[in-house]
Amino acid sequence: MSSKIQSTGRKRAAGAGKGRAIFSLTIHPGAALEDYVLGTPVLPISFSPRSAMSSSPPHVGPRAKDHQASAPESLPPPEANAEAIHFLNSLRQEEIQMLFFSETLAMVSNTGEPQGELTIDVQRGNHKDVSGDLLHCPLVHAYSKGFMDKTLCGNSLLGYLSWTLEIKEQHSQEFIKFHILPMERKVSLLKQEDQLAVTRRIKEGEEVKTEVTFFPWHSVAGFISESANLLLLRVMAWRRMVPSDARFLALDTEGKLCYSTYQALGSQTIQVDHQEVEVFIVEQTVHSEEGIPMSCQFYLLPDGHLAKRVQVGFPGCCVITKMPIIREEDEIEPRPVFEKKPLVWEEDMELYSRFLDRKEQLRLSHARYLRQHPEAKALVSDFLLFLLLRQPADVVTFAAEHFGPFALSWPPTPGLRSSNRPSPFGLLDPEFL
Repeated sequence: MSSKIQSTGRKRAAGAGKGRAIFSLTIHPGAALEDYVLGTPVLPISFSPRSAMSSSPPHVGPRAKDHQASAPESLPPPEANAEAIHFLNSLRQEEIQMLFFSETLAMVSNTGEPQGELTIDVQRGNHKDVSGDLLHCPLVHAYSKGFMDKTLCGNSLLGYLSWTLEIKEQHSQEFIKFHILPMERKVSLLKQEDQLAVTRRIKEGEEVKTEVTFFPWHSVAGFISESANLLLLRVMAWRRMVPSDARFLALDTEGKLCYSTYQALGSQTIQVDHQEVEVFIVEQTVHSEEGIPMSCQFYLLPDGHLAKRVQVGFPGCCVITKMPIIREEDEIEPRPVFEKKPLVWEEDMELYSRFLDRKEQLRLSHARYLRQHPEAKALVSDFLLFLLLRQPADVVTFAAEHFGPFALSWPPTPGLRSSNRPSPFGLLDPEFL
């Protein structure tokens, strides 16, 4: 893994001090996979170096001292286990296509007040590969927009995946419009031949920090991006199962690989749009190496629709307001087999009538042609006369010799018979063609 960091900025307003502000853009590890899209505005976004959630604008004051913990010993990079790889390899294109639909959820606070709206749309898209060819693949588009303490904030996500949920390309953006110090965060993932390029751009006021990291492609086997996570949850709901002891890979808030696990919490009956429906609950946990694990619970309908989303330890949630039409897998009936029956056309009145009409049509056409070309009847009569008089053993050769002189390229017949008679089929030899 290699990375490159670039930071640019200007001096802040008076009293802000030099360099970075004391408050940096921090998103809890649980937001690393889905909270880019699903977390704002009621889910955990922190603008404080502490883990406590704060929705107040950052205070711009003198720069505080930077406190950094001692660097831990270098550990081997995390790797997805065999259970996770097997589950991803078991995905089928027909199964993924059944999960192409759009859904919208309302984001509400812990008191039930509306805070915004979340939309997730999975459809069939076209992505251009390295060679320039357009390939069909799943396209995930999710976005949310709302207010947090009367402050506008939102997220957006656009990702292209393979049919086994490998990342092809993904772009995500998160913003919050503070009047004093607006924040913005952009993350891009792009597969480049044998590596995965991750570009993170964080903007705080006037200061911009950009970091580019490259991961070898073999080291990200079993990696679940934010867009892949949304589709993976639908697969688990459709199958109504979670792979046991599977450890996937994810990116934490610092752009480092970490483990991501899923656990089935069973079924529960909830009320949706004045209807009681049974949901399948899946809990996802992101295990950041530098922070505490963050968990999020997803309440999923049988066809993969998200009915409710709750982040453990934080107020607010996302809930569905209108009951969707539950999709079911189409049962493909076997093709009917019809036995072949013999066709007795003489007994079919319509076919027999067509036969008689065609027969009379041909008879009249032949008679008309012979009346228009009397020489044809004379030639045939002359040939039959000679044939019956000579009665040759080889009728085909006799016919060739009889009609040969009528050909334009036929050589002149000598006055005297010769023992070296030319073959009547000489015109068919290659030297004559």
